[in-house]
This record gives sequence, structure tokens and C-alpha cells, in this order.
Amino acid sequence: MKNNIRLHRVIKGYSQEQLAHLADVSRQTINALEAAKYVPSTVLALKLSRILEKPVEDLFELEEGE
Repeated sequence: MKNNIRLHRVIKGYSQEQLAHLADVSRQTINALEAAKYVPSTVLALKLSRILEKPVEDLFELEEGE
């Protein structure tokens, strides 16, 4: 799964630490998400969508064959 978390985080002016705090996760979780090493739960995906003020579909995208 591809994601645009880093792009939208930077647009909003949040550091990884700030976004992590707002989403109630660790900075390492945000780092792993941005590196595409971690697929978030539905709850976390929805939280990020709300925080970044973007639809889930703008943040996450299935890759070919998924």
C-alpha cells in the first residue's frame, strides 16, 4: 500500500512527533507509515484523515495487484 502521509504532514506543517502526538501513536509509527513499512489500522487511518483534513483515499492507495 502506498501512502501520501509525509506529503500531507509537511503541507500542514507538522513534524512526525507532532502528528504522532495528535494521532496518539509513537513517532516511530509515523516514521514506519511514511516508509511504507507499516499498514495502519482502520482507526488510525481515519484519525490521520481527520487530523490532516483529507479523505482516506487521498492518504492511502492500493498498489497494483493488491
